Amino acid sequence: MTQSAEVSPAEVRRVLLVTHGGRADAVTLAREVAQELCDSGIEVRAEAEEAVALVECGVVAVDVEHAAEGCELVIVLGGDGTILRGAELARPYDVPLLGVNLGHVGFLAEAEVEEVSRVVRAVVDRTWSVEERTTLEVVVSLDGAELARSWALNEASVEKASRERMLEVLVEVDERPLSRWGCDGVVAATPTGSTAYAFSAGGPVVWPEVEALLVVPISAHALFARPLVVAPTSRVAVELLPSKTGGVLWCDGRRLVELPAGARVEITRHAMPVRLARVHTAPFTDRLVAKFDLPVEGWRGKRRRGDHGSSA
Repeated sequence: MTQSAEVSPAEVRRVLLVTHGGRADAVTLAREVAQELCDSGIEVRAEAEEAVALVECGVVAVDVEHAAEGCELVIVLGGDGTILRGAELARPYDVPLLGVNLGHVGFLAEAEVEEVSRVVRAVVDRTWSVEERTTLEVVVSLDGAELARSWALNEASVEKASRERMLEVLVEVDERPLSRWGCDGVVAATPTGSTAYAFSAGGPVVWPEVEALLVVPISAHALFARPLVVAPTSRVAVELLPSKTGGVLWCDGRRLVELPAGARVEITRHAMPVRLARVHTAPFTDRLVAKFDLPVEGWRGKRRRGDHGSSA
């Protein structure tokens, strides 16, 4: 749904700016973005530590816990790791997230660094749209008692804690046992996360519009150890065998939970999605081609406005 460009004269517009403070290029770009937004009458917020470098641009320092409260948008300048940090701030307040890629692949980013002026103009004019992305709810228990609860936008991965020891797990889908694996771990991913850790583990690429969950074993020693695509309503569980060693749970590679032997990790679709702001209308296929530099020379299909070259 495209946002209206009409703004009430009495309305105070606010955005949260999140960047990789340890990178000089990110800070320089953040100054440019903040200055242009402030000059357009939009209040720009940043976490206190990042706001220090942006104070001359009129940026307001805010507490990290409530940084996105009252904002219409969270703008992230950085790679996927920084965008995932921005998602942690945006999601509790149901605020859309708009990423500008300063990393390598940057699948979560909506735009590349050379498009930043277009992004700022879209924010000022409110010509962006919103796309909801599935998230995971992750619950860890032991003998029926809950130990931890978390969420993930990309994936939840159950992994071995020791490099030398294999993880022994039993995987369950829809409250029925599926298979027992000796492995390095198991990745449960969303379609958004299908191009992240799950992809590296050999999982399929799933279009973001597809409603599904992925289960991808990591280096499993078993006859049946293929990546699985299950229903979005499915309940996936990974049980660590009680007679073996423990492991660790990572949610989006950011939130860590230590898993004792016998722990059970249940993964389901979360009721609260992450909302991504879009300024492009290109299909996901184009993003795949661009991010992975896929060879498409010789294609004779229907062209879209903006396509360049003889066949790409």
